[in-house]
Amino acid sequence: MTNLNHDMLNKILRVQKSEITEYHIYSDLAASTKDENNRRVLQEIAKDELRHYHFWQQQTGQEVLPDRWKVFKYKWIARLLGLTFGIKLMEKGEEHAKTNYEAIAVSVPQAEEIAREEEAHEQELIGLIEEERLNYVGSMVLGLNDALVELTGTLAGLSFALQKTRLIAMAGLITGIAASFSMAASEYLSTKSEGEAGKKALKSSLYTGVAYIITVILLILPYFIFKSYIVSLFATLCCAILIICGFNFYISVAKNMSFRKRFLEMSGISLGVSALSFVIGYLVRTVLGVEV
Repeated sequence: MTNLNHDMLNKILRVQKSEITEYHIYSDLAASTKDENNRRVLQEIAKDELRHYHFWQQQTGQEVLPDRWKVFKYKWIARLLGLTFGIKLMEKGEEHAKTNYEAIAVSVPQAEEIAREEEAHEQELIGLIEEERLNYVGSMVLGLNDALVELTGTLAGLSFALQKTRLIAMAGLITGIAASFSMAASEYLSTKSEGEAGKKALKSSLYTGVAYIITVILLILPYFIFKSYIVSLFATLCCAILIICGFNFYISVAKNMSFRKRFLEMSGISLGVSALSFVIGYLVRTVLGVEV
């Protein structure tokens, strides 16, 4: 055991706790995954975390228990939203640990080497993880983006043209469901025309269709909840922004892409189309003199 002052001992104990916590997270994920390659990768990462934990244990002379809440949280995030997303989200949350390593290196020079080794090895291993859903991100983006642009525009136009929430919801739902089938079929034919196997084309179409229909349901829901078409439209636009925010956060973490650029781009397009459609709805109602 190295002679450490109280502050340095606490810093090392925090790092030690992080290592044993991540060991349990990776071990649990390895035990629950069905893919042999992913299981091997996760077991390798877990083994490294345990080795680092034992090194720090030699420095502190203490055993540390894992953060059980963190183990539970990231295990379920990875199960629900995917291994790659769960692991990368966890790693992004470990920025504070890098600062600790730098401070610890003053008393324990090996800390810098461990930090470099851990970061390089983990990024290399994480890059080897194979996850089907990430291969179909393009299909999900297509379905979600088309639903956001088309349906927010449709609902904005219908809101001023019809001004009755149940009628707007019914028209929007019929339009959305029909459009989701159309988009799924188009994605299937498009993927098939690129020479892909029928199985991949079918999966691409399913991801597109499911992303579309989920978006449709979320956007139309306010019209079933609120009586005012203005309040419903505002809630729908807020819902659209939240969907764009959530999806782009997922993509930015899982695929290491810029969140801000994609978020502003998708939000601008969706809100722009909605504003234009609202004006068109007003003009149609005024020019044609339609009263529902």
